[in-house]
Amino acid sequence: MKIEIKPEAKEYLADKIPAGSTVILTTDDGSNKYSSIGATCAMADKFQLVIVNQPDPKFNVVLDNNANFDLSMASYEDYLVSDGLKIDYTHGYLVLSDNTGILGNTVSVVDWRNVTAESEAERLNTMKTLGQFIC
Repeated sequence: MKIEIKPEAKEYLADKIPAGSTVILTTDDGSNKYSSIGATCAMADKFQLVIVNQPDPKFNVVLDNNANFDLSMASYEDYLVSDGLKIDYTHGYLVLSDNTGILGNTVSVVDWRNVTAESEAERLNTMKTLGQFIC
């Protein structure tokens, strides 16, 4: 699969993601370990670019890109995107789109290189707490 990083997005990301970094494109909806948002009201409507220290085997769909990132996504999320996948930077936001239209207009960049993963119980507690405020 291929993703185009538009020039404005490349410029914006240059200060956020070091060249050659391992990056995951994933949802920010509580469906994976990189998200603590409760999944009750936010299913697949938010996306994030997560910088990690090493590839995560669950995110094994390689996204060829023109920004020299080692970029991938999970096979269980690839149904969310189609041909013409791209990231642009417009009006102060990263925007993920494909040939069907805009998929996410506020893509966040999250640095997980120094994060210790929560236990399943800790993650569930965090999701319950956050869910009370965002849904």
